[in-house]
Amino acid sequence: QVQLVESGGGLVQAGGSLRLSCATSRRTFSSYTMRWFRQSPGKERDFVASISWNGGSTAYADSVKGRFTISRDNAKKTVYLQMNSLKPEDTAVYYCNTDSSTGNSYWGQGTQVTVSS
Repeated sequence: QVQLVESGGGLVQAGGSLRLSCATSRRTFSSYTMRWFRQSPGKERDFVASISWNGGSTAYADSVKGRFTISRDNAKKTVYLQMNSLKPEDTAVYYCNTDSSTGNSYWGQGTQVTVSS
């Protein structure tokens, strides 16, 4: 079973920054796309950003483009989400996600990000 462990969430004022981390011990980490999603109370879990296996390709939700940056360190088996210019509407639980070898999904437990106005 693959474990994904998110960290780095917290309370920050609007305009501030946070960096989230998602670490795993998965042996084949460097072979898979990694993603960040977020979920606010009463809302669906939404895509935030993704990064290809070698970091050569990234994608972002329109709502975070220009403010968030996804990156990965395959040697450390960790993916990051640098979040700048945070807004109250960025408040959510942020989840790390990747695929299994059979096409299923692995999810972390989530980390809470709260942005105060």
